[in-house]
Amino acid sequence: QHYFIQSNLSSEMSDKKKKTSAPEPPTVLTGSFCFPNGDKYSGEYTNDSNGMCRNGQGTHSYANGKVYTGNWKNDNIQGQGCLTFPNGSKYEGSFSENAFNGEGEYTWEDGSRYKGKFANNKLVGQGEYTDTNKREWVGNFQEKVAIGLEVKLKC
Repeated sequence: QHYFIQSNLSSEMSDKKKKTSAPEPPTVLTGSFCFPNGDKYSGEYTNDSNGMCRNGQGTHSYANGKVYTGNWKNDNIQGQGCLTFPNGSKYEGSFSENAFNGEGEYTWEDGSRYKGKFANNKLVGQGEYTDTNKREWVGNFQEKVAIGLEVKLKC
């Protein structure tokens, strides 16, 4: 159940019907919503038979303090975005089906960070880790393990 706050059209539909048999895409609207659990969403959405569906750019503030700003597709976090956590950690990069997938950068609350590939919220493949002393390490990451981790030399 969604509680609607405000809305306005952000795109106009043509009065002329297209000559192709493909259905017209849904009208993209902008608005702000408050959810019964305390979450809030502000951004682009479409309406379908099930109600409001987040599609396009938007910001979702969770009741637990997390904030996601970025792309949505069919009510899923999809594409480029940034997710911040209440403790100061954040992830910036690619999302797919509400998870870190693809290239991205995760920064922990202590300032250390990982830049590289993610698969279903896990570190995978070649990446770079910067520790709290600003030393850079490179290696092959598999979830929480880094195989062959080496200090990155600066020339």
